[in-house]
Amino acid sequence: MSTLMIFEHPLNERIRTLLRLEHLFGQLDHFVPQPSPWAARAAIGALLEIADIVACADVRNELLKELDRHIAILNRLAHQRGVDPGMLADVVGNLEAAVADLQEVSGSLGRRAREDDFLKTILHRVSIPGGTCSFDLPHFHSWLLQPPDVRQAGFTGWLSDLRPASAAIQLVLSLIRTSARPQSMLAGRGLFQEALDPQVPLQMLCIGLDPAACVYPEISGHHNRFNIRFMHAWPDGRSTPCQEDIPFNLTCCVL
Repeated sequence: MSTLMIFEHPLNERIRTLLRLEHLFGQLDHFVPQPSPWAARAAIGALLEIADIVACADVRNELLKELDRHIAILNRLAHQRGVDPGMLADVVGNLEAAVADLQEVSGSLGRRAREDDFLKTILHRVSIPGGTCSFDLPHFHSWLLQPPDVRQAGFTGWLSDLRPASAAIQLVLSLIRTSARPQSMLAGRGLFQEALDPQVPLQMLCIGLDPAACVYPEISGHHNRFNIRFMHAWPDGRSTPCQEDIPFNLTCCVL
């Protein structure tokens, strides 16, 4: 699977939100350590999007529910044959630590970023094309030209009440991704459909494709059925439905 392109598709709103936040935290963690002012701009953009998502969705409670669900599932596995009790205890301990860290955050997640006056001035301009130029936001321009350690200190403060959520998201999604084994499938004439058992609610689909095939999946799904239509990605940017059979790996993540 490590040599394949992986495409993920959430099957409920909670996982959709967690995947979006994971994407933004990944962008943030990529750009924050870099000394370039352009990297700091990109990191600020990701931070503002994270703060917006956690303000609109009850992310803390959703994460706590998801962590508690995983703890309950794993505890039920404790006495099954073939289960390594030491490894299981470590995983459950990590989940319980994530719960404790989230519960220790005072106030709402992202409050420090949302209530920061400096970030508010940037937020009011980001929806305007080119609205964060130096002449529009001289304060922001001045901050971008500060030494990297000054900017690092700012990010450390703004992220202090978001880091427990980032760690919990990584833990939850890692367990979900590894909850099932990939199966080799074939999409006849580029189309694959499968019915789902409503008694076994899936969390996410993972599609693995050979990069040399130059195709990508368009996925739609709900609790009863999912459909995958494979598309050719042409060098000029066009895409067309595949008419040939497409081999792929499918992982139905159920944990």
